[in-house]
Amino acid sequence: MEKERKVDLVKEPFTAYGSYTYADYLTWQLDEMVELIRGKVFRQAAAPRRIHEELTVALVTRIHGFLKGGSCKVYTAPFDVRLPISSKDPNKIDTVVQPDLCVVCDPEKLDELGCVGAPDLIVEILSPGNNKKELQLKYEVYETSGVKEYWVVHPDERTLLIYTLESCNYRPSRLFTLGDRVASQALPGFELDLDEVFGEL
Repeated sequence: MEKERKVDLVKEPFTAYGSYTYADYLTWQLDEMVELIRGKVFRQAAAPRRIHEELTVALVTRIHGFLKGGSCKVYTAPFDVRLPISSKDPNKIDTVVQPDLCVVCDPEKLDELGCVGAPDLIVEILSPGNNKKELQLKYEVYETSGVKEYWVVHPDERTLLIYTLESCNYRPSRLFTLGDRVASQALPGFELDLDEVFGEL
């Protein structure tokens, strides 16, 4: 049986073996970004690459321009999204993520700390070392929490995959790439020209 390693709880207030809630998360004063997924802590491996940041700017610029004047708002990380199943009690919320980009259309879900409940759209841009978290762990959490649309962008391959929630399950799109125009069901009327987005990199 693997022994739990000793840690300095002043410098590192959690262990790899623990299970934590949003109430714990609020007490941590860290220099790095962490996320909670079903009570487990996941660290941000390193600062995002330049291509990641360029894609974030390209996407948020287009989405913000489309949403301007409407009730939906777009946010970029760091922005806490709490995904409770049945309670807003910080002691009962065990998932807090910071998507690269998210759109929230219900103002009742917004407070001074971020979003509580499922955004309408979440975009995650893959980086080396985070593919399992984005493609498996977050996929499952977003699906069960009711995120209407989940976009996974692969910067190196210049591709976009969209998962659309139908009857509580995600339906994947085909793999979009250069030459494609992509429409969003979560944001009716919004289209994205991938030649423009990836062409700016």
